[in-house]
Amino acid sequence: MAHGAEAGGYVAPVLGAALAAGAIYVMGWRELSRRMPQRFGPGRLAAFLGGLGAIVLAVASPLDALAGQLLQAHMTQHQLLMMVAPPLLWLGAPIAPMLCGLPRRMRHAAAAGLAAPTVRKIAHAIAHPGIGWVSFAIMFWVWHTPRLYELALSSDAWHHVEHACFFATAMLFWRPVVLAWPARSPWPRWTMIPYLLLADLQNTALSAILTFSDRVIYPAYAPAPRIGTISALQDQAVAGVIMWLSGAAVFLVTAVWLVMDALVHADKRAPQARAGDQRLASTP
Repeated sequence: MAHGAEAGGYVAPVLGAALAAGAIYVMGWRELSRRMPQRFGPGRLAAFLGGLGAIVLAVASPLDALAGQLLQAHMTQHQLLMMVAPPLLWLGAPIAPMLCGLPRRMRHAAAAGLAAPTVRKIAHAIAHPGIGWVSFAIMFWVWHTPRLYELALSSDAWHHVEHACFFATAMLFWRPVVLAWPARSPWPRWTMIPYLLLADLQNTALSAILTFSDRVIYPAYAPAPRIGTISALQDQAVAGVIMWLSGAAVFLVTAVWLVMDALVHADKRAPQARAGDQRLASTP
């Protein structure tokens, strides 16, 4: 399989990229936290570094070697890349700190590149919530089909492609949900609740297939060396439960958070609306 010693060559690049991104973010965050302490508090820093940590844990830790023996370990990798790292990175509101943390010349070049009309059009198109949801769903199902899943297990290169697809589409998916400053969404905020619940529905469907199937769906795991006495079918069922519970927890907790946030904003707007009505009523 592509995991373990054969795939270990990318551990150093992943660690190096994570350390570089973390250093750039920290430098930018320190500057912005002085200018805008309410917008860039310690929580932003912790969230972004936590997201980088989730990526490292998924693809540059002993978990990657274990994924060659156990489907449940491989599924944990996928959940870290799709459900944990992306929302944490967006909660760090990374755009401004990453730009601010770059050396001045690089910062101006990056800002100019992002402001280019073609780049802005492409970014606007792929940032649409519909694109995010559909691409996330397609990659979720396509890469869990036995043929492509087995391909990723047998090929180091395709294994990287699989993880990149999961992470990239998850970043698109979570962007309109977190809506990190200064992002805007063309959809009303309340639409993110069905957006999340529909995603949880498809997650539940695949989880149930893995959990309750009476045959091994991914044959490459059947002859794999096992830890303890767990069978391939039991391993598959545990992987399904991990996907089920972790996915449901993230989707549903986030949906509840959005509901509570909407209620809080409604409570804040109510006194303003009443004050406006009183001013209109008192106008001669």
